[in-house]
Amino acid sequence: MKTRAAISKGDGNFFIDEIEVLEPSADEVMVQLKAAGICHTDWDSLSWEESLILGHEGAGVIISIGTNVTHVQPGDKVLLNWAIPCGDCYQCKEGNTCICEKYSISAEGKKGQTDKTYWNGKMINRSFSLGTMSGYTVVRKEAVTKIEVEISYASAAIVGCGVMTGYGSAINAAEVKRDSNVAVIGCGGVGLNVIQGAKIAGASKIIAIDLKSQRLEMALKFGATHILQSTPDDTELSLVKEKVFALTENRGADYAFESTGNPALGAAPLLLTRHAGKAIQVSGVEQELTIDMTLFEWDKLYLNPLYGKCNPDRDFPKIFDHYKKGELLLDELVSKTYTLEQLKQAFDDMLEGRIAKGVILLNQ
Repeated sequence: MKTRAAISKGDGNFFIDEIEVLEPSADEVMVQLKAAGICHTDWDSLSWEESLILGHEGAGVIISIGTNVTHVQPGDKVLLNWAIPCGDCYQCKEGNTCICEKYSISAEGKKGQTDKTYWNGKMINRSFSLGTMSGYTVVRKEAVTKIEVEISYASAAIVGCGVMTGYGSAINAAEVKRDSNVAVIGCGGVGLNVIQGAKIAGASKIIAIDLKSQRLEMALKFGATHILQSTPDDTELSLVKEKVFALTENRGADYAFESTGNPALGAAPLLLTRHAGKAIQVSGVEQELTIDMTLFEWDKLYLNPLYGKCNPDRDFPKIFDHYKKGELLLDELVSKTYTLEQLKQAFDDMLEGRIAKGVILLNQ
């Protein structure tokens, strides 16, 4: 199967070129991609010093399946999942499927990559074993979940990272309780879904914090009860802290989430959290940080969950059910759609904060 894809050589750039995708092996499926979400991680992947097919959020249609595949059939509409579980390793059996010791990005070696994609006659890996910014992909059978609700491919695709990461950070990682107080730093595509998760959990106050007024307006639409516009000179969020404490009986938030990806804010959720509260590093800051240990006083927990602790069999049906019931907004998250050839514009719009989520439409 010949198709076109967005490719990076890991040098900070990308281009569109033809690739060849071979038929799936026994434990694999071929998917015709219909939509691919655009995430900051896709931008980061341009500089990973490795040739890759870009993209890790995607939805599409099953074209063909291997002989060992039973849970989907050709023609099924599916969501792709990059934290691929094997189901048999220690972490999977403990319920931590997103950090599977065999196929997850936290694993060693080949992880969940297949050997079915060729560019210029040589095999090329796919970002997060998916490479969704291409017309077709072949992935492990565990990487696809059948979509059982009526939903557009664009809206479905974004569930596979940004929505799951935000929603799961609130529901699975923090385990937000009803009538609690929540503070969310950063109201981009991930932060908005932390807000949605907190709303579904029944939080009474959801305080959205961002530099940009347009993002705060979106936060209100997605469930925030209070908004705080920070300023560039308040680098340590001391003014924001005063306002958060004023809204929470001078105690601090029960749960505080950092979802900007800015390493300088790595310790910020601890600043906004009450004693014995939970601080969640949603955005996956991996840089070395110096943290004032007094911020942990007293009895605070700081969690750095991967992918909102996603368990696809548990979480994706719940998310789609919330969507079906009108409890979780997905259509409204998709600010703009693009063709594959418009990927540069899509990246620019994302980096400038002009969109909540952008989506590449494929095979339309």
